[in-house]
This record gives sequence, structure tokens and C-alpha cells, in this order.
Amino acid sequence: MDPDRDFRPFFLFLTIVFIVVFIGLFTPFRDQLSFHIDDIKSRLFYRLNAPDQAVFVPREASAMATEDLPVQSTVSITPSMTTEPMETPVQTESVTQKTTGTPVPTRTVSPTSTPTAVPLPSSASVSGVKYEDQHGIWNYCAPTNLSMAMTFWGWDGDRIKAGKWLKPFDKDKNVMFYEMENFVREMSGLRSIVRTGGTPELLKQLIVADFPVLIEKGAYMQEVNGRLSWMGHYNVVTGYDDDKEEWTVQDSYYTADYKISYELLFNEWRSFNFQFMVVYPGDMESALYEGLGPYTNNDWATKNSMAIADAQIQAAEDNESWFFAYFNRGSTQIDMNDFYGAAQSYDMAFNYYAELETNTRPYRIVWYQTGPYLAYYYSGRYNDVISLATITLGSTQEPYLEESYYWRAMANVALQAYEEAETDLRTCLEIHPAFSVCEALLAEIGGS
Repeated sequence: MDPDRDFRPFFLFLTIVFIVVFIGLFTPFRDQLSFHIDDIKSRLFYRLNAPDQAVFVPREASAMATEDLPVQSTVSITPSMTTEPMETPVQTESVTQKTTGTPVPTRTVSPTSTPTAVPLPSSASVSGVKYEDQHGIWNYCAPTNLSMAMTFWGWDGDRIKAGKWLKPFDKDKNVMFYEMENFVREMSGLRSIVRTGGTPELLKQLIVADFPVLIEKGAYMQEVNGRLSWMGHYNVVTGYDDDKEEWTVQDSYYTADYKISYELLFNEWRSFNFQFMVVYPGDMESALYEGLGPYTNNDWATKNSMAIADAQIQAAEDNESWFFAYFNRGSTQIDMNDFYGAAQSYDMAFNYYAELETNTRPYRIVWYQTGPYLAYYYSGRYNDVISLATITLGSTQEPYLEESYYWRAMANVALQAYEEAETDLRTCLEIHPAFSVCEALLAEIGGS
């Protein structure tokens, strides 16, 4: 018997192991492998834990709390899922970046920025959007969709280029619109505008004007323990068809030119306060403003968003509708710097959340929308901030949510629990290096 021959299977095995390790570590296959491992870990976590059963219960009363919330608007929502916009646009706007508090220069808006009276065609589409999918890299929805919105206007990049800037830590759970705006401003020659309180009619106007529209929505998508689970998701809206009552969207999770019904997209979009973003080159600003009408002005859009939320509260007939309507109301009050009012609205939202069936609860919502932290913090309800952040961070096996660590640290600093705050701030900076608000707060309490 040849002794060398006995070792051949062993050497073959070592060769295969080496190739697998090499592929995993030094080529793009590493991302695919990591994605599947993370997916398995996620499914195991949700099988052993039940984050949708954890309910945040507001414990502290705001100083200005009342038993119920007044409904201030008589704006109605018709069965066709439209909203009646406010009549008179405000003529100036001043925007403040919410996370850092950095003021943005005031812009004058023409008094002629009114909704178009030209009848819209029954169908229209924007051609030329270069489709990208998000697969192979975990949770890459935001950079992928932003890349599609930017490459339409000639930006030389892709989801990877956007993602390295937007997600310096790959497993960051969420990228917010303000981060996208910063990327567009700092990393391209393009511009962008973000507003809340959009309507189906506005989407159509922008599509007719040949502007793709980036929206954030809440959709039941990934299967968890044999059922679909609610999560935030971005789409680029590029077309509509009134006869079929369908939108065409570029959906990075599913496919290019994905069809979705008017009703379903409306219900998904409402969970993010009908927020939208348009990327555009400077020489197209006049055309965009014409399509936006009064939405060009942020103050008008915010007030209109409030009217829509109030109308939805009036029209709601089930706990889910009340939950999202009050949550949107609270988020709009944050934009108005009405923190006490926002805290009351969020209290109502969380009360309705507790009444939802566990398998329909949007337990990830504070991953994406941090308004409740601001409302409770600036209402002096620090323990509610800590409780909500702790429940939110406990809802995932990979709690990579830098905003939750930041706001829990802020509340602990207010309560003079500096050691706990420092721990959270260091974790925040591990997740998102150079996250300015965490750096500033850590320096303020004497950390290094």
C-alpha cells in the first residue's frame, strides 16, 4: 500500500477548507456568507424571544398633560385616499437639522407656489432609473434606494459607495432621511428636499414632472417564525396607473418595476408620516418647485402634515389606524417644537399599540423614528426615555441603534447617572464612529 496515497483525501480536504476560507475572507462572497449567517442568527433570536410582546407603558405624566387630545383640523380624507391641502402657503422657511441642531439658511418661496390645476394623465412613468438590489449585504435598503435616486441624475456611484458613507458600521439598523440629505449635500453635486405629509396626488405630479420620489414605508416583509414581520423599507416611486390603481416602484428587496396597489402603498406610507425625498440637480430646481407647489415651503408642509394626522384620527376605526395617526401627530408636533403636545400624542399611540395583536405590532418603529425620545426627554420624562430605549434595544439580537443609546445616555445624564450614560455613549461610538452628538455628550460628562 502506498503511504502517500492515504494522505491525499486529507490534503484534498485541507485544500477545500483553504479555498472556502479564502473566498470568505478575501472576495465579495464574504458578504454573501455573512448575510446568510446573520439571517440564521436573526431567525434563531426571534424563535427564542418575542420582541412584539414587549410593550412600552408610559409611566410619567407630562406637566401639561390632559385627559384627551383636541382635534384641530377639519381636513377630510376621501375614499380615494387623498387629502385636501391647506390653502395658503407660508412664504419663508427655516429648517433645522433635528439631530445636530444645525440651522439651514432661510429660503424665500414664491407666493405662486400653489398646487397645479392642470389635470394629470391617467398614467405616467419616469424612465431611466438604474435598478439596484439590496441583497448580499444585510439591511442595505437605504443606500441602495438612495443610489437609484442619485444615479438617475448622473451621479457616478452605487449602493456600495453610498453605504460606506451612510453605514460606517455595516450592521447599523437604520439610515434616516437627514443622513441621506447630508450624503447628497456632501458627496455629490446634487441637491435634495425632504418633506412630510405627502399625498398620492403629489407623487403623481412629481412623476409627471419626471422626478423619481424616494419614500419610506412600513411593510410586512421578512418571514419571522413562519409569518411576515413589520419593518421599515424604502422605495423609489417611478410610475402610476389610475385604471389599474397601481404604483410602479423600484423595490430593492423584490424587483425592478414592482407593482403595488394604491391602497397598500398608502397604508404602508402612512406609518412614516407620508414622508418623501426628492433628489435633483440645481438646474432642475425651478421645475421641482413647480411640481411641489406649496410643499416647497417646509412650514406649510408641516402644518399640512398636522392636518392630515388630525383627519386620520377622526377617520380611524381600528387600533392600528389610531396608533399610526397619533404617532404621526406626535412626530409632526416634534417638527413644530411642541414637545409636551407630542408626548401626549405618543402616549395615545402607545396605548393603542398595546391593544394590537402581537403578530401585527410594528415593534421596530422606534428603530426608524426617534420622535418619542425627543418628546419625553424635553418634557422631563427621563425614566420613560430610558424605559423606551431599553425595550427598543432589547428587540433585536444585534442592538445597533446609535440613536437609542444616545437618548438613553441623555436621560441618564439628566438623572446624574453618569456611569450608565458613559457606557451607552461608548457603545454608540462603536456602532457609529464620529457620531457627533455622542462625541459631544461624552466630552461634556468628562469621558475621553
